[in-house]
Amino acid sequence: MTTSSQPPGRTVAITGATGLVGTALRRHLENAGWTVRVLSRSAKGSEVIRWDPQTGELDRERLEGVDAVVHLAGENVAGLWTEGKRKRIRESRVKGTTLLAEALSGLEHPPDVLVSASAVGYYGDRGQDALDESAAPGDGFLSEVCVAWEASASPAAAAGIRVVHPRIGIVLAEDGGALQAMKTPFKLGLGGRIGSGQQLMAWVHLEDLVRMLTFAIENPAVSGVFNAVAPEPVSNAVFTETLGDVLSRPTFIPVPGKLAKLAMGQAADEMLLASTGAVPEALEGYGFEWKHPELKPALADVL
Repeated sequence: MTTSSQPPGRTVAITGATGLVGTALRRHLENAGWTVRVLSRSAKGSEVIRWDPQTGELDRERLEGVDAVVHLAGENVAGLWTEGKRKRIRESRVKGTTLLAEALSGLEHPPDVLVSASAVGYYGDRGQDALDESAAPGDGFLSEVCVAWEASASPAAAAGIRVVHPRIGIVLAEDGGALQAMKTPFKLGLGGRIGSGQQLMAWVHLEDLVRMLTFAIENPAVSGVFNAVAPEPVSNAVFTETLGDVLSRPTFIPVPGKLAKLAMGQAADEMLLASTGAVPEALEGYGFEWKHPELKPALADVL
């Protein structure tokens, strides 16, 4: 069951609360009776906690008494990976998580749980293998970032805080996420598979992802890593065909792998052409129930 005996009216602090996932999570938790505090460099308000990972600034006193923390902040990985971009991707995750975990570990009244995001990029390009949470990290930049990202939360775990790392897949949402860039060409009939189309894609509907994060907050049994994905990954070819079907558009124009690499460099290898068949064995063991377990109904719901 995905229900919990957790009483409403508790306090959660969220980083990345203005992003795609953070916005949806904040709304969901507020509707469920949680008081939400936002960690931000620029926002103002009674429920804002000042922080800036680049400078090491964090108003630790405002974290006292918070029951849960969800850490979602990090530089967007989309785009060309210049040296500066790669540095921002890594440092935004490692510095931010280290600052937060060390602050939480020193509180007089630390939170019960830190849910610190990770990504299925941890596994790298693994062909057609089904990758549960016990799979080793892969090779490449994203894998290295995810390993360091997760390890950065260790001060919180050492202090006895329950630490959870959801390894998030491709998020399907009406506005934002992977579909934002895909909708226009597909609606124009210009969509098609990328490269061979055989690479596996581990995806998750935004509503289910928010429910997974809430599930992790509210259930003391959830600890360590879990793959925050739908029950079955699909190939890029299947994803492409299904998206075209939902939009009632043809999908006859493939994007050659060489063209993707020319446009995006290493980012294309690791984000578009890598095959990462992550499966949610841990969530299934915890008894989580998906609202959107199948791709076509999930795409139809968000589109």
